Amino acid sequence: MDRSEDTENKLAAARTRLILDKPFLGALALRLPMVPADPKWCQTAYTDARKLYYNPAYIDALSVEQTQFLLANQALHCALLHFARRQHRNRYRWDIACDHAVNPLLVKEGLIPPPGTLVLECFDGMTAEEIYPCIDENESDEPEEEPQHEGGESEGEDDGGEGGGGDEEAKGAPKPRPLTQAEEESLSEQWQQRLAGAAQQARQAGKLGGMLGRMIGELLQPRLSWRLLLARYMTQHARDDYSYMRPSRREGEMILPSLRSAEADIAVVLDTSGSVSEQEMAEFMSEVNAIKGQLRARITLHACDAMLAEEGPWLFEPWEEFRLPSGVKGGGGTDFRPVFDWVARQNRTPDLLLYFTDAEGEFPLHEPNFPVLWLVKGKAQVPWGQRIQLN
Repeated sequence: MDRSEDTENKLAAARTRLILDKPFLGALALRLPMVPADPKWCQTAYTDARKLYYNPAYIDALSVEQTQFLLANQALHCALLHFARRQHRNRYRWDIACDHAVNPLLVKEGLIPPPGTLVLECFDGMTAEEIYPCIDENESDEPEEEPQHEGGESEGEDDGGEGGGGDEEAKGAPKPRPLTQAEEESLSEQWQQRLAGAAQQARQAGKLGGMLGRMIGELLQPRLSWRLLLARYMTQHARDDYSYMRPSRREGEMILPSLRSAEADIAVVLDTSGSVSEQEMAEFMSEVNAIKGQLRARITLHACDAMLAEEGPWLFEPWEEFRLPSGVKGGGGTDFRPVFDWVARQNRTPDLLLYFTDAEGEFPLHEPNFPVLWLVKGKAQVPWGQRIQLN
């Protein structure tokens, strides 16, 4: 077995371990074909979001565990679209900021970084855009080595890389040409889909949590207006439908569809623990009121911090304005369980429950048998139900 086969076997073994131990990162790494590169331009490893180029001598010097870190690093840069987010920023300085954003996440996942890896606790939890201004401008002077992960912005001539028509010689692949605007947009869409798919598979396996899981959850939140999403979900639960019941003989023999409508029964709960301002509550209720008029919805309003509001609940018929009662007050901790206990004691199950909150509190262990829509201010996640990001 020659040296190149040893290197390929190490890369394959590292990727296989990554798939088994860290299925989210492994699924992403599996999307990058691995190509030996010419050491003249690639001293360690580099991705242009199409392939992963590596220096065989560098890989040979790493352990399998360190190689796992390298593969995860390159794949995560692609999944986070670092190749498309640089915009006007200095290329090498941006490259450093991206590494500072990604590497702490991988270390917290238990991966072992290669020697010289950039890991600073002060940048923990920050995005590359937030880190970039903190990088000393003196560090923006590029070294002789090409940036190792910044995708598709490589300066230099097209010398036969991906799409350039050149062969990958025995000494290694030449430097890939820069991405075109159309390629960048296409790859961005592909990597967003790959990120969502990998996250779903890992969650189903129970292997996506911690800081990485929270960050991915935030990235996958809907980007549409919360007002549009709220209207969409409330409309889905309106109980207007067509009926084909046989009409009276006086109306003739022909059976035509007729629209049958019933009031939608919607419960709305406000988190009054102090994390949501009264102005924000009023804005939310104004939006619900506008949608309510179109749905013929009967709304039961309640408020809760650690306990249900003594003054509630408040009932609003379809023809009544849905407004914030003067008796709503709170300020204690947050516990969501009293609300669902209250609903369980009612004779009627709501068609939909809207909960306006920061989602920082104690949830019931089991999901109820009616749809719940959480309108969340902040970054906290919910264990079940549909989540809409307010800010």
